[in-house]
Amino acid sequence: MSATADLHTLTGAYAANALDDAERARFEEHLALCPPCAQEVRELTATVARLATAAAVAPRRAMKDEVLARIATVRQDVPHGEPDASTGTKPRRARGARDASRWALAACLAAAVAFGGTAVWQHQRAQDAREQARQAQEQAGQRSQELAEVLAAPDARSRTGTFEGGARGTVVVSKRLDKAVFVAGDMARPPRGKVYQLWFDDGEAMRPAGLMDPARPTEAVLMRGEVGDARGMGITVEPAGGSARPTSAPVALMPFPA
Repeated sequence: MSATADLHTLTGAYAANALDDAERARFEEHLALCPPCAQEVRELTATVARLATAAAVAPRRAMKDEVLARIATVRQDVPHGEPDASTGTKPRRARGARDASRWALAACLAAAVAFGGTAVWQHQRAQDAREQARQAQEQAGQRSQELAEVLAAPDARSRTGTFEGGARGTVVVSKRLDKAVFVAGDMARPPRGKVYQLWFDDGEAMRPAGLMDPARPTEAVLMRGEVGDARGMGITVEPAGGSARPTSAPVALMPFPA
């Protein structure tokens, strides 16, 4: 990626989430200023989502059902005694033997049910993890698509500013979509336990607009909520998880493009 021409070729890798952090950061900066790439990313992201759905497979039956089904069909082998030499008849099984047999059978059943329950629990945990991963992938794909839609909107307008410490930022606003994207570059890492929080500047008050990833000094963020009558945006340092209203002086304030 030594030139802008190289960045144009990364739309497919970006849509497939195949870039490393440095490549993704540089490409997202380029994406904010390149509507053709933004349009291509939006189309490729939708295609990747359809391919992922087509490749999904249904999980196999729970192991508990398999264990219990085998218990119902496997016959217990009844022990046989030696015939009595004088009568030729087989001795009756002693009470202790019957009790031991019952206890052994009960123990086997308990072990089988316990094993089945553990297996089902493990299977459910794996299934839950797969479902969470699928939802996260869908959400990430949706955010990428929405981000690309804003950047590629015909009425998209941008403004770039430089912050204290050499950081820079570009805000892109689409009035038609009523959405905004903020692209940050070289942001200093916030203090431990803190995050950068974005805000819509409504004039009289600041409205929460999402959080930045503290581990990524350069990233593109789809601002949460509608632009509405906001005339600009701000960035503050807040406790992890964010705040309902700013608790510190703004790190940066940027008016929206006209």
